[in-house]
Amino acid sequence: MWNINKIKLTQQEIIKNSTELYLLTKDYSLTKEEFNLKINKEFDLLITEPIPENLNKYYEFEDYISHTDNNKTLLDRVYQIVRNFTLNKKLKLINSQNTSAKKILDIGSGTGDFLSVCKKNNWNTIGLEPNKKAREISLTKKLVIKENINDIIEIGEQYDIITLWHVLEHVPNLIEYIEQLKTLLKDDGTLIIAVPNFKSYDASYYKTHWAAFDVPRHIWHFSKNSIEKLFGEYKMKLTKILPMKFDSYYVSLLSEKYKTGKMNPFKAFFVGLKSNLKATRTKEYSSHIYLLKKEV
Repeated sequence: MWNINKIKLTQQEIIKNSTELYLLTKDYSLTKEEFNLKINKEFDLLITEPIPENLNKYYEFEDYISHTDNNKTLLDRVYQIVRNFTLNKKLKLINSQNTSAKKILDIGSGTGDFLSVCKKNNWNTIGLEPNKKAREISLTKKLVIKENINDIIEIGEQYDIITLWHVLEHVPNLIEYIEQLKTLLKDDGTLIIAVPNFKSYDASYYKTHWAAFDVPRHIWHFSKNSIEKLFGEYKMKLTKILPMKFDSYYVSLLSEKYKTGKMNPFKAFFVGLKSNLKATRTKEYSSHIYLLKKEV
């Protein structure tokens, strides 16, 4: 077991060594505050600076989409369509893993749609969702949802599958969190992480307006190298990388809004399409799914 002080120091060192400015961007969703993105070359990782002390206030707006089941705007409808389409693909992915049982922990479970699908397909489910509004919605779906990771750890169980669908980029205590994830995972289990990729074409096209930077809610901005190196520090092996092809379209749609004030759905579609076509050669998609296992 790692010494907690050492874990915190390691994170401080990662932040301290991220000295070179990569980009200046802002919180387009809410406050319009500006933030720096600093690069840590050792881990091929971008870090939002400064990291606000009170991050909760940056989630306190009605339309934060992963915390609602809204279907009001074009953006809401696109998000819901993509989410519904990908639910079965996520289920197929977890079903493809060889597990000793069917116990799944979904971290950042939002309004509980993914866990509901898992539960209907005979998975023993539990979720973690810090946001009260999203948690209350998911509880109406008869799911077991905890508020923070310590509540999960106190149960004292391990899981065949742990999923974080666009969650890891949000956690303030990244290094400690990685250690906790490893503790919660069975020796033969699979950790599944989905995060945006700042090396994608759509990221380079939209630059400061790239919606997946989403500062300061997104603290950490990952590449394929950073996931492999960070988890490698904890003796976890990256076994597979999968593309999330729909993300380029949704992110481009939102990026157009940030850049021009309008959705520009046709232009966003072509930027998203170009990103995916380029990624067939570069393997740098807008977002990736990473499968990791313990080294035993």
